[in-house]
Amino acid sequence: MIHSEASSLREQYIEYGFLADLCREMWRRDQAVDVLHCHTDRSGYDVVLEADGIQRHVQLKSSFEGAKTSRQKINVRLSGKPSGCIIWIRFDPLTLKQTSYLWFGDAPGEPLPGIGNRIAKHSKGDREGTKAERPDIRVVNRGQFSRIETISALTDLLFGCPDALPPQSGLTHNAAAS
Repeated sequence: MIHSEASSLREQYIEYGFLADLCREMWRRDQAVDVLHCHTDRSGYDVVLEADGIQRHVQLKSSFEGAKTSRQKINVRLSGKPSGCIIWIRFDPLTLKQTSYLWFGDAPGEPLPGIGNRIAKHSKGDREGTKAERPDIRVVNRGQFSRIETISALTDLLFGCPDALPPQSGLTHNAAAS
């Protein structure tokens, strides 16, 4: 299957599609957005998005609709970044068109909600089959994310809209039904 054979290429295409959709939405709102890319995975984010003085450090994740993926591995360094957030892009496996988003974050200016203490392990074991812990990586379950249906609603969460407070930190979650 091409999704496993070319996963890095697919990830890049999903990111390009997401950024194109976001830029089109910002254009529609008559706002500019700056996009800065991180070329290493050391700091826990893939892109920095900035608009009207609001800066977001964003970790991008993706999986196709129907995938059984139920968790993501997140670098703890993202918690120390201004307005850090995670956007889990859901897409059609045939067209790569984005179908919805899963959001883990808070309002602009607020830190990333707690990612918990569950330490991730390497996906491959050593010669004895032991999978070593990754002390700087935490596991965040899909149920901790909120499902966002449109790029417009996601843009509200990223850059602020009074009616778009994310359903984290004690508010109701609705992502589990994805």
